[in-house]
Amino acid sequence: AGARVAVGELYRAGVRVSRIQRAFSVGALGRKRHRRLVPTRWSITAVDDLLSKANLERIRDLPEINEIQIYRLTALDNRWIISFWPGAFRYESIEAWYPSTLWNPNPREVLMLGDFEGDRGRTTYAGMGGCYYAARLAASEALIRNGRKAGVLVLREVHPGEILPLGVWNVREHVRAALKQRPLVADTVGEFLEVVRTGFEIPLTRWLAASEFLHRLTRQRTLDAYVGAHNRCA
Repeated sequence: AGARVAVGELYRAGVRVSRIQRAFSVGALGRKRHRRLVPTRWSITAVDDLLSKANLERIRDLPEINEIQIYRLTALDNRWIISFWPGAFRYESIEAWYPSTLWNPNPREVLMLGDFEGDRGRTTYAGMGGCYYAARLAASEALIRNGRKAGVLVLREVHPGEILPLGVWNVREHVRAALKQRPLVADTVGEFLEVVRTGFEIPLTRWLAASEFLHRLTRQRTLDAYVGAHNRCA
C-alpha cells in the first residue's frame, strides 16, 4: 500500500501519531521502491496533514453544533482559547508570541502569526508551519469524537516562560488536552469575545485585527456593538 494508505490504516488501528510519524520519517511506509528518508520536521507535518484531511472528509457529513463552545488551557506558559462554532467547517489558528520568546527575538513587539481555511480546505502550505496542521488534527479528532461538525478557531498566547523548542507535538497534545475538558458555552459572539478579552493579556483588538475568522463575524451587528462599546471605554 502507498504511504498515505498505510498512515491511515495505522491511525485507525490506534497507533500513536508520534510512532506513525517516526515510521514515515525513516521511509518504513508505502511501496518499497517509493520509500525515502524524510526529514523529521517534514514527516510530522505531512502525517498531521494527511490524517486531518481524512478526518475532515468524515466531518463534512456530520450534523452541526448549535452553540458556541469554548475550551481553555494554560500549560508551559502557553495560554490557549479554542472555540467551536455553528456552521460549516472552517478553521483558523493564530499564535501570538511575546517579545523575546523563542520565535520572536524582537524585544518590544508582539509577533502574531495565523492561517485560515474555509470548508474546501487549503491549496497552499500554511505560512505558520507545522503547528497549524497539528492543531487541526487535534480539533478534527474532537469533532469526530463528539459526532458534530463545526468551525474551529484556535488562539494561542505564548509568554516568555517558554524558552525551549518544545516542538509541534506540544501543540497537538495541548489542543487535545484542552478539547477533552468540559467547554464553556457562549450564547453570543460578544460573550466569546469577553472570554478572549479577559483570558489573554494581548488586547482584544489585536486578535480581531489578526483573525480572518473573527473578521467575518464582524459583519454581525452584535459584534460591531460589542467592539464599539469597549473602544469607547478604552
